[in-house]
Amino acid sequence: MDSLTREEVRAVDRAAIEELGIPGVILMENAGRNCADAIEDFFRKSLGGKANPKVAIVAGPGNNGGDGYVIARHLAMRGFRVVTFIICPAEKISGDAEVNLRAITVLQHDIRFMSSEQLGGLSARLREFDAVVDAIGGTGIRGPLRGPAAIAVEQINASGRPVVAVDIPTGLDCDTGCADGAVVRAALTVTFLARKRGFDLAGAGEYTGAVVVADIGIPVDLVRSISLESDK
Repeated sequence: MDSLTREEVRAVDRAAIEELGIPGVILMENAGRNCADAIEDFFRKSLGGKANPKVAIVAGPGNNGGDGYVIARHLAMRGFRVVTFIICPAEKISGDAEVNLRAITVLQHDIRFMSSEQLGGLSARLREFDAVVDAIGGTGIRGPLRGPAAIAVEQINASGRPVVAVDIPTGLDCDTGCADGAVVRAALTVTFLARKRGFDLAGAGEYTGAVVVADIGIPVDLVRSISLESDK
């Protein structure tokens, strides 16, 4: 398959969990671990293999943020110095994302919850890092970003640091590739299952940067069957 739409991604996730019985938390673990692999490779190839690199993860309240918490755990185990900036209160994080937030909390990772007021100075903090991981929002976002997400994206772009986007640059429309408002400008996008339909449309490349497709443990045949069914 060449690419997936927003609805195809949802259908694949739903089928994997409901029909194959793969728990969502396992899919999140696979996504985060394989994204950490791609980030490690990115440092080795693009950032000179710096010893003990320092990485900032900027995470939102949903499953994209949950992927970010898994990434934080795996990078820290590999010797990266990781700080996770979370752009929402803890009570807004639930489900599989909350499970993985608890994991890095127990492991005493450096976690910083950012109020809207604090987000206004995030770019200065991010300049202290070698790279930034965008784990704010995923393929479900439609229309322009608002509130803390919009502020965080603007601050990430203003930091001037290389950015790795998790699944999709926050703010980019999955299906159209349109940038309607604030959108993360990534050097690398580690996307899951397959490229997203919008990646191949005019102008999207300036936001995605290079694109790597990471496996999350869903059989290729299931992904292909849903893609083919939606194309009928």
